[in-house]
Amino acid sequence: MTSLVQRIQRRISKRITLTRYAATADCFLTSYPKSGRTWFRYILSHYFAALSGFPDAVNLHNMFSIVPNFDLDPVRGIPGFRPGDNGKIPRLWVSHLDYRLSLFLNRPVIFMVRDPRDVVVSAYFHATRHKHRFGGTLEDFIEDRDQGVPAICSYLNGWARGIARRRHHVLSYEALSEDAELATRAALEFLGCRHDSQALTAAVEAGRFESMQDRERAEGIPAHDYDRSDTDSLRMRRGRAHGFHDYLNERMIGRVEQICASSLSPRAKQLVAATGFEL
Repeated sequence: MTSLVQRIQRRISKRITLTRYAATADCFLTSYPKSGRTWFRYILSHYFAALSGFPDAVNLHNMFSIVPNFDLDPVRGIPGFRPGDNGKIPRLWVSHLDYRLSLFLNRPVIFMVRDPRDVVVSAYFHATRHKHRFGGTLEDFIEDRDQGVPAICSYLNGWARGIARRRHHVLSYEALSEDAELATRAALEFLGCRHDSQALTAAVEAGRFESMQDRERAEGIPAHDYDRSDTDSLRMRRGRAHGFHDYLNERMIGRVEQICASSLSPRAKQLVAATGFEL
């Protein structure tokens, strides 16, 4: 009984602490997993580091101290945040959590979205090769309520409701792929950050897929133990928009589209439309 009480007390304490941190946020960056968050975080980290005089070269480890996760992890979370000597690094907290008004308060949000057909493929490889938490086929994974397309739809429905109530900016993986500099500039304008074209160009160049994949093979991702020699286990796996055609047959594509059409709310369908995927 004592152990149960202690666990409840720890959860309550964590929730209170996170809510306090939420109140300090300039903005949240939210997305369903495998929607390009690591890539965009890396670009932003380079840009903010350049503007703030961050003392170290940015890599896949210390980028969390510039754009941290919205959690209490001492390295990747808010406790590890380093705002810079001149305070020019915005408090941009990053999260994959489902939408909850009481947790995210009424802070602005940059919401990242990616074509669900690409997301489910990337999520499948993440679950099977990176996390080893799913043992079925890709076709099985599509139907999985906790990790497959139903989970993607549930997440999008929640955040579609949530961002309708607050100031927000929608960033698609596809727009970032087509013109990373233009897409990042729009997000920076939303954040109210000073524009420095030279720093932005350098940040986007640092975030080139091949460069990031090489870095991941060499450095890995903090707190993740996986086979970095296996390309399909990497966070930077392929870096392609609309690559789902290489993995999904027509029956599987049709099934993903059917679930999305029947499960996504009208607002969530509008979010997905930003990727070019019309339902």
